[in-house]
Amino acid sequence: MNETPAGPHPERSTSGVGPWPGGRDEWPTEDHYDPELLEHGDTRNVVDRYRYWNMPAIVADLDEHRHPFHVAIENWQHDMNIGSIVRSANAFAADTVHIVGRRRWNKRGAMVTDRYQHVEHREDVDALVAWAAAEGIPIIAIDNVPGCVPMETFDWPERCVMLFGQEGPGLTSEAIAASQAVVEITQYGSTRSINASAAAAVAMFSWVQQHSPLVPRSGPVAGDTASA
Repeated sequence: MNETPAGPHPERSTSGVGPWPGGRDEWPTEDHYDPELLEHGDTRNVVDRYRYWNMPAIVADLDEHRHPFHVAIENWQHDMNIGSIVRSANAFAADTVHIVGRRRWNKRGAMVTDRYQHVEHREDVDALVAWAAAEGIPIIAIDNVPGCVPMETFDWPERCVMLFGQEGPGLTSEAIAASQAVVEITQYGSTRSINASAAAAVAMFSWVQQHSPLVPRSGPVAGDTASA
């Protein structure tokens, strides 16, 4: 995999890194570098490994080590949590996020991570089921309805689709019926449920604990100051 070359480190700030030090004749020449970013600095929300890389190169590199789980989200109410779930999917290197229902979704919480994360649309639950069946991938619902399996006792399939519902109503009955298993996050306080985006992050981390190496394959270096 490509790496940031050794040499003078660009000036850091709370909003990323400044222009590459030195003149143009000192810039790295590999194809994955973006001349505009080298000249003006890189303030994107990316780890240091991807500083100054152009977007297609980042996506291509991520594709080399994405995890084989997918994330699906029912989108009936334009829930603002969807963007945050996409952001978490990017952080945990999910294969693809599937938006089920309305094609338009609230991207604010994604913090532009949707540019690096594969996102596809499914018209309804039946369309998601048909896609998953064709791929041979089981659908695992995450909700706290009767009969759920506690997440800490659940053996995640290596290839699966994690299906999440809307904040408040949760998953539809159609989504529950279409799932091979329904998993809940064990809670110990007084609230009936946790935020949908928080639940998604917990589920993805649970999968990672079972199936991914302990050392991240790509991540920030000490002192990384990635910002939005």
